[in-house]
Order: sequence, then C-alpha cells, then structure tokens
Amino acid sequence: MITTGRVLLVLFLLTALAASHVHAQHEDPSILSLERIFSSEEFVSETIGPARWLDKGAVYSTVEPSPDTKDALDLVEYDPASGRRTVVVAAAQLIPPGASEKLSIDDYTWSSDRERLLIFTNSQRVWRQKTRGDYWVFDRASKRLSKLGGDARPATLMFAQFSPDGTRAAYVRENNLFVEGIDDHRMTQLTRDGSRTTINGTFDWVYEEEFDLRNGFRWSPDGKNLAYWQINSEGVPDYYLVNNTDSLYPVITTIPYPKTGQTNSAARIGVIGVDGGSPQWMSVPGNPR
Repeated sequence: MITTGRVLLVLFLLTALAASHVHAQHEDPSILSLERIFSSEEFVSETIGPARWLDKGAVYSTVEPSPDTKDALDLVEYDPASGRRTVVVAAAQLIPPGASEKLSIDDYTWSSDRERLLIFTNSQRVWRQKTRGDYWVFDRASKRLSKLGGDARPATLMFAQFSPDGTRAAYVRENNLFVEGIDDHRMTQLTRDGSRTTINGTFDWVYEEEFDLRNGFRWSPDGKNLAYWQINSEGVPDYYLVNNTDSLYPVITTIPYPKTGQTNSAARIGVIGVDGGSPQWMSVPGNPR
C-alpha cells in the first residue's frame, strides 16, 4: 500500500530532479533554452550610436557608457584617422536642475556651431516608433541644461529641431507647431487648430505605415519660416484595435483607418512665419485626399 508520505516523497524527488536538469542546462552553454534566448541579454548584439558625422565627415560623435558614472552615457567624439577619443559632454553634466538622476539619451542633435546639444529623452511610442518625449538643451559654454516646452505635459513634444542659427527650436506639441527661443525660452504657438483629426507637423497612422512619414516640418534656410504638412482625417472611419493580453480587461485603441474604398485623409503643405501669423498654403493640383 502506497502511503501519502511516500507519494509526497516521490513528488519531491521528481521536482528536485527536474530542477537539477534545468540548472544543468543553464550551466551547459551548448544547450539553448527559451529563457536564454528571450529573457536574457546573452544574445543581444552590440550597437553603436546614435552617431553623427561632424566637420564634413572629419570626426563623428556617439554615446557610450560612462566609466565614471554608473548606468549613464557620455557623449564622445572620435577622429577616425587617428583613433583619438574625446569626451565632449560627460554624463555628470546632464543632471537637470533640482534632480539627482542623469538624463538618458535616446537621441540628440547638434546646433550648426556645435555649441548646443539638443537631447531627446523619456521617449514614448507613437504607433511603431518612439517619436514623442522630452527635449533638453545643453549649452557647452555655460554648462547650462534647460528643458523645452514650458508647462507641457511630460513626453508630449515631437521632432524638435534647432533653427539654422541655433537660437531657436521648433517642435510639434499635441498636433500643433511651436517655436521656442533657446536663451529666453519664449514660446510662440504657430498653429492652434490641432486636434484629433487636424494634425500639424506630423502624420496620421496611415501616412506613417504606408509612406514611412513621421517628421512633417522643415526650417527655411534663413530661419524665418517653417514649412509643414497638415493632415485632416475628418470623415475617415475608425478602426478598433483590441488588446486582450496586457491587462486584466481589454484595452481598445481607436485609429482613423481608411479601408479600400473609404475616405482617406486630406493632406496639404503650408508655410508660416516663426513669429506667427496665417499660413500660406501651397497650391498643389489634384485631390488632396
């Protein structure tokens, strides 16, 4: 007769045997497991960047783990000809006023004279890529770090770009275009009609998905104007994406999505002065949809 105690003993021994087998698999580098492949960083490839060529290709900048600051990045410059490496902005310099944590660097842009650095951080996903976040400006001469956007909600700025002379930055904020002075942080809101269906300076889901379009504005060479796309998705039928896996209850995401034969978004391009005013719409023949 098999007693309960013997059954428990057998179950214990089987469990221990299975655990030791799993442990042996982890110890043997020749044995692959789903955990090793997907839950560890063992097979993650090395990366570089984001990197930027500077001085017409004479040098390039990139970000690298800081040897002096744990879990932070230094911005460094390399001379490919000589191999010379120079730290141009140390991680310790990227601590916002009143904070203790260093900024993470998701992306960055230099001003034309390389005296100012525009840092993209706290990035959030918009459709397929992380194109929405916070932007900070680091002034190399004064060592001053300042945030763009004023009282904007966290992670609501997109595609910030220096003006050609580096004195201003333009960006999209909740489907409207803004220009902000780098020194005084005076903001000028250029468009005011941004909404769920009126999209200024960026694109809707279909334009991103089918044409790979995201950043929808450009500075003029003299820095006096901005040209920008405006997308009007009014009348485009909604498509509902149901996510049943990330939480206890389904999460529904609504996307204006034109299926075959349905209304597509209208698109046009306007030019507006950086001090405000009414845009001048380009005359393009054909159906804007």
